[in-house]
Amino acid sequence: MAKVKTAFFCSNCGYESAKWVGKCPSCGTWNTFVEEVISKPSLKKENGWDDYNEETKSIRTIALHTITSSEQIRITTSDAELNRVLGGGIVPGSIVLIAGEPGIGKSTLFLQNGLQLQGKTVLYISGEESEQQIKMRADRLKIPNDNFYLLTETLTQTIFQEIKKLKPHLVIVDSIQTIQSPYIDSSPGSISQIRESAAEFQRFAKETNTPVFLIGHITKDGSIAGPKILEHMVDTVLQFEGDRHYAYRILRTIKNRFGSTSELGIYEMTGAGMRGVNNPSEILMTPKEDRLSGIAIAATIEGMRPLLIEVQALVTQSVYGTPQRTVSGFDLRRLQLLLAVLEKKGGFHFGVKDVFLNIAGGLKVEDPSIDLAVLCALLSSYEDVPLPPHVCFAGEVGLSGEVRAVHRVEQRIAEAEKLGFEKIIVSRYGQKSTQSSANIEVVPMGRVEEVYQYLF
Repeated sequence: MAKVKTAFFCSNCGYESAKWVGKCPSCGTWNTFVEEVISKPSLKKENGWDDYNEETKSIRTIALHTITSSEQIRITTSDAELNRVLGGGIVPGSIVLIAGEPGIGKSTLFLQNGLQLQGKTVLYISGEESEQQIKMRADRLKIPNDNFYLLTETLTQTIFQEIKKLKPHLVIVDSIQTIQSPYIDSSPGSISQIRESAAEFQRFAKETNTPVFLIGHITKDGSIAGPKILEHMVDTVLQFEGDRHYAYRILRTIKNRFGSTSELGIYEMTGAGMRGVNNPSEILMTPKEDRLSGIAIAATIEGMRPLLIEVQALVTQSVYGTPQRTVSGFDLRRLQLLLAVLEKKGGFHFGVKDVFLNIAGGLKVEDPSIDLAVLCALLSSYEDVPLPPHVCFAGEVGLSGEVRAVHRVEQRIAEAEKLGFEKIIVSRYGQKSTQSSANIEVVPMGRVEEVYQYLF
């Protein structure tokens, strides 16, 4: 009987070591090495896509100036949100990793997109569900497609045999953590298995110019399961997120070699699948009959898309000694910075108040232009005075209390005007075109004190 060979792998970056070490020499993290069974293959052993590739490519060095650059002809799907986050459609030969929590709707979204690609041969590889389970979900989606094929298999050797026979235009793998390569003897889902299986699909995608979608799991701390090298190998990483108690889901671009990395797609989960939301500003702002204190509307930009979102703040007297600072969808340290500005420049005593802040709709916002809306929502709750109706905000707040300019302010103004706002408060610094149009008044402000006097 052959001796069992084991090695130690860093669960953070995939670094391989012959023995256990406390600190990873590659990424510097502590206590991340796990032991896995490996088996080095012989030259005769079948190994993934390479054994089924008939065309042996000769490796040669090419001068850069001799390569002709050509525009990539993308596969445009009927899902406008997916096209946006991918940078304009599916790039042939690209490999895309989609990660999200269990039950968020990853399988439904890409089963739906595969069925909607009429005229293209799509292969859906499932290592988690049976044909009957996938058929039940497809019946619920009610999208007929005669060129959509299923394969419930986890061994890459069998998968590539079927791919060679079918020659699909798109491959969807659900999920990469269930796929097993004959190259490695460790169990599916281990670091070495994920790395090797993804590498085989990467070779297949690049050599055949076939796009591949890899659906991935996440760990309990929210990172993508497997080695960090998995995210480096793929061309695009998409994060599918949202609260399962809400109907809305957000598809966010983390990495994209063929487009912007700050794009955002918003979906609504319905009984008939995922529905793309064309105008997310309307769902992120709830219409109210009564004017309420502590609510401000921020004009933000996510990728190329302007969004108007609702910021909710609650300021109450602290009764437990140490004041609480609780946020949802916003950076806690940024909130503390804004409270310090209000204490110093405005003389407001937030040090004895509990402060709660929420971004409506379950969004997580990193755009600094939301600062002014957060500050105005805090002041509105502090004074218990509602803000004037049909007013929104776009401005970053500096440490000295100045309202700083934000980029692409014209798009923010146009979005606010389209949704019926009458005024938008922006910075007076660095703005080239803040002329008021017929339907919206642009109010330039330079200091936090000016904003407070204007509103209250």
